[in-house]
Amino acid sequence: MNLTQIRRALVPSIAAVALAGSLAACGSNSSDAGSGASSSSDATTPAAVNNASSLTGGGSTAQGSAQVQWASDYGQAKSGVTINYNQVGSGTGRSSFEQGTYTFAGSDSYLSDPTEYAAAKKQCGADPIEVPDYVSPIAVVFNLSGVSSLNLDGKTIAGIFNGSITTWNDKAIADQNPGVNLPSTAIQPVHRSDDSGTTNNFTDYLAQASQGAWKSPASQTWPTTSGLSGDGTSGVVTTLQGTDGSIGYVDASKAGTFGIVSVKVGSKYVMPTADGAAHDLSVSKLDPAAKSGQLTYKIDRTTTDPADYPLLLVSYLIACPTYKDAKVGALVKDYLGYIVSDAGQASGSKAAGSAPLPANVAKKAQAIVATIK
Repeated sequence: MNLTQIRRALVPSIAAVALAGSLAACGSNSSDAGSGASSSSDATTPAAVNNASSLTGGGSTAQGSAQVQWASDYGQAKSGVTINYNQVGSGTGRSSFEQGTYTFAGSDSYLSDPTEYAAAKKQCGADPIEVPDYVSPIAVVFNLSGVSSLNLDGKTIAGIFNGSITTWNDKAIADQNPGVNLPSTAIQPVHRSDDSGTTNNFTDYLAQASQGAWKSPASQTWPTTSGLSGDGTSGVVTTLQGTDGSIGYVDASKAGTFGIVSVKVGSKYVMPTADGAAHDLSVSKLDPAAKSGQLTYKIDRTTTDPADYPLLLVSYLIACPTYKDAKVGALVKDYLGYIVSDAGQASGSKAAGSAPLPANVAKKAQAIVATIK
């Protein structure tokens, strides 16, 4: 993956089209009959679905560009079928799913909170399913006049975001960037103000890779009130653009023209690449607490293999295993099946600059989605 691909601009959220059918909330008292729809890993177009309808989901802004492409693919393949995906952030996406407003959700962190999981289970009437659908590096990006790239280790990144490193010419930064003319400009850290799966992944990286410099556990909300903030990915980007000396974290596809940090992995500094993120996921372990319908991973952020890029996010699809309305169940199964198919992954990753799911992960995701009724 080249730097141009990394710096793909933010694609606007999916525009809603006229609804062609009514939505149904998740539920346990649906028919036991199968949906009649399927999606295989070698499919080139989504499988046929009877009775044109529409789905509304939303959540993760990170996978938004890919969702734009998937919805477009699906709409072109199926006249009369509309997919509406609202880019409202992972936290809002999950809560809207739990309340029955969304038929499916996209989230950059899975349902690990017991209260949240219980709410989703109550809405579905059974344990919800969660499968990865989008893998992407998180880029640490900055706006600093005259500087376009930097090398930083996890300890230094943590020091910047916890406020202990306050100027760009600090020795901790300068020592890792010999020959770079660093100004004495004040550092302005920028974080997400909303409940964010990207924040959860970023703080998980800081907690694991900072050698103790970051004192807080992984969190979907920023743990302090210090620094600047922005609502959603677009808010962070806007704040960075308007603030010289600023630094923040965004999905790499939204890095634009900002300066980009290479993070230290072992003895080398590694750029954020889709291949590096996918490789790290492929060797990561499943969450031991995951239930049968959850394909959720614990990412090792302390890897020393330079083939890995440990500051990645794995974004998930969240859905019910069964739907009260058989037509809705068929459409959820078919659309999500297309997303995790080989064809869907190739199309989405090309549009977003992300990585297709590793083959071993994709196969498991496809098998879980195929059980939706």
